[in-house]
Parts: sequence; C-alpha cells; structure tokens
Amino acid sequence: MSAAPNGPVAPGVPVVVAVVGPTATGKSDLALDLAQALSPGGDGGPGALRGTADAEIVNADAFQLYRGMDVGTAKVPLAERRGIVHHQLDVLDPVEDASVARYQSAARADLDEIAGRGARAVVVGGSGLYVRALLDHMDFPGTDPAVRARLEERAEHEGRRALHDELARLDPDAAASIGPHNTRRIVRALEVIELTGRPYTANLPRQEHVRPAVQIGLDCDREVLDACVAGRVERMWDEGLVEEVRSLASPEQGGTGAGLGTTAARAVGYAELLACWRGELTLDGAREAIVANTRRLARKQMGWFGRDPRVRWLDAGSTDLVGEALAVVRAADAGRLPEPGTAPVRRTLGS
Repeated sequence: MSAAPNGPVAPGVPVVVAVVGPTATGKSDLALDLAQALSPGGDGGPGALRGTADAEIVNADAFQLYRGMDVGTAKVPLAERRGIVHHQLDVLDPVEDASVARYQSAARADLDEIAGRGARAVVVGGSGLYVRALLDHMDFPGTDPAVRARLEERAEHEGRRALHDELARLDPDAAASIGPHNTRRIVRALEVIELTGRPYTANLPRQEHVRPAVQIGLDCDREVLDACVAGRVERMWDEGLVEEVRSLASPEQGGTGAGLGTTAARAVGYAELLACWRGELTLDGAREAIVANTRRLARKQMGWFGRDPRVRWLDAGSTDLVGEALAVVRAADAGRLPEPGTAPVRRTLGS
C-alpha cells in the first residue's frame, strides 16, 4: 500500500512515525516521548491521532538486533523503556549474521500486528538501509549459485566487457550506473535479470513508502555532536563496554564468549576492541578510534538520510523538540505536510 506524499491517510489510521538521523542525537529519547504522547491518554495535542492501544516502538538499528550488545549500541535498558513495548531488539545472537531481507520481513510483520491492535508504531534507528527496507518499496531478489558461477566463468573467459555489453542490451540504465569495470556488480545484475525476468533497475529501492509514514530527522551542529560523541564513549567506557565486548568475543578473538560473527564484529565500539586484542591498537588507541569512528559514522548517516527529501529535519537541541515533532506528526496525520523539496531543509552536520 502506498500513500500520496501529501494526501490524507485513511480515516482513523495514524501514520507510522520514524525517528531517524545520526548517532548520539537523542533519537531513542524522542521516540519514547512520542510513543507516550501518541498513546491513549497522552498529550499529543489537538489533531493528533491516538491509537486505541498504547504506541509501540520498532527498532531500526542493525546492531541493536543483537542480544548482549547493549552498552556499545546505546540500547535503552529495559528499566528505562517506560513500559513501552519494543520490537526487533535482542532477536539475534552475536555469532549470527544480520540480513536486511530477514529484518524487512520480521519488522513489517510487527507493523502489521501493531496496526491490528489499533496502536501507533514509532520506528527509531540510524541504520539507513534498514529504515528504507522497512518503510519503502525495496525488493530482495534471491540468488542462484549455479547461475552466478556460470556468469563468473563467462566473465573470466569472455571478459567483463562482453558481460557489460550484454547488460547494456538488457538494462541500459543498470549498465550506465554500474559501468564496465565492476565485474561483481555486472554479474549480480545479470543474475537478477535472469532470475526475475525483469530489468535489474526494476528491483532497486524507490523513495516511496509502502504504508503511510513520516520520517523525522534529528540534526545537530557538528561541534555539538562531536562533544556528544566523546561524552557517550566516556559513559560507555564507564558502564563496562570493554567487559561487554570481552564477554561476547570468542577466546580466539580475545574474549570469553561464543564469538562475534562477521556483522557484529564490524560494529563501532566492538571492532576497535577486537583490533586491540589482536595487538593492532593499545587500549587507549582503541578508545580514541571508537570516538573517531563514531563521528565518522554520524557523518555517513547524515549523508544517507540527508539525500532523502521526505525527511523532516528538526534541531536535536531544541527546547521544544517533542512539541515540534508532534506538530509534524499531526500535519502528517491530516495530510498537510508540504511536498518533499518545497519546505526548507535544515541539515548542518554534513554541510
């Protein structure tokens, strides 16, 4: 189901609210505040559609999916969730690899069930691909090892230029986007075309919500965010980040646990400590690297969300942040949001 970007939603159906943006800007706190305000009895203000049941939160942070990865992902502790139901937290063991397609299926089922209970869903997270997989039209074509092996063999014997020429005949837009030098992507595009019978570009994500939704982005001045990141890492250190990672990492990784799989081991805060235990960094060096890499992550997240004109940006430091966010939600519920691209965009971090 899609909705016109500026049209009213079905009567009595509240839009999904997504709180997005870079790390360390206060997304989790705002999501909790919005969930409370948009529940029956909450102070959502005039015009806000409150569900007939308490609002529920759906996580869209790739690393908060993992059990035990709490301190390093800034996961809201159970005691601080204000009794609000959370979904897609602690659903994977750290040895498992995360799958966007699997997340999409499970999290969309959560949204369906929340709507079925007459509740508002509040999505929160900074993993851009996961947010888009949940809210937007995004297909995940399967793979066929035999087809891929055959195409890779052709690339080796015929040359990637021959495969790129074939792709140009079948899907000119894909060929122009990928270029003639990326053999892996050329092979994948031809594999998808063979498996689906459709152009590769037909399977690419579109900036079109599959259900009525509004994205609220939290923006922050670079200097302020850099200070927040340094403070967050200091708190994580004090709250036992080193001990948490050691308890999860395998003995071969320098820990005492079952191990961190390929996906979990890439998380900022975890990757640097694993490098420390491999002898590549000192402990102080790992801490400094966590700060630097978290700042780098924040800029990457702002770049991702900043390219989406549908995000409604708010100043994370506003003294009336909740009120401003609720005003956006009320406008979305009423179909009164400006068309994407016509309203001023506040985006300072990546500027």
